[in-house]
Amino acid sequence: MVRKLTVEDPPTEVFRALSDPIRWSIIVQMAQVDELACITLEDTLPVSKPTISYHTKILQNAGLISTRKAGRNYYYTLRRDVLRDLLDGLWELAPTPRPVAGPQNGSVSTRRKKRHDPAGIARQHDVTGDIEEAVVLTW
Repeated sequence: MVRKLTVEDPPTEVFRALSDPIRWSIIVQMAQVDELACITLEDTLPVSKPTISYHTKILQNAGLISTRKAGRNYYYTLRRDVLRDLLDGLWELAPTPRPVAGPQNGSVSTRRKKRHDPAGIARQHDVTGDIEEAVVLTW
C-alpha cells in the first residue's frame, strides 16, 4: 500500500481504522513484537473473540496488518512500511525539519533549552547538544 497522499486518494480508511480505541490497542500491541498471536489479543482485550476478528479484519482491509494462519491459530504482523509511508506523506504536507534520532538509543529529542547571547540572539540547543538553531529577536 505504498501511495502518495493526494486530494483524490486520501488515506481515510487507514485513519478510520486507527481511530477506534480497541484497534489502536491492537496496533500498539503489534508494534511491540514481530508477530502477535490471536490468543494474546483474547487475553489482553476486554472484548469477545468475534469482536477481535471484526477489528482485525478492519485493520487488514486498511492494509495495516497482515494475517497468517497456522492450523487453527491466527498470527498478525504490523505492516510498518504502511505506517512509515503514511507518516512520510504527512510530513510532505507540512514540510518542517524532521526530528533526528539520537545515536545512543534511537530516541527522538524534541525538548530544547534556550540560551541568550548578549547580542540579542536567542539560541536553542537540543538537550543532547546535537542540534543548534538560531533565532534573531527584534523589538
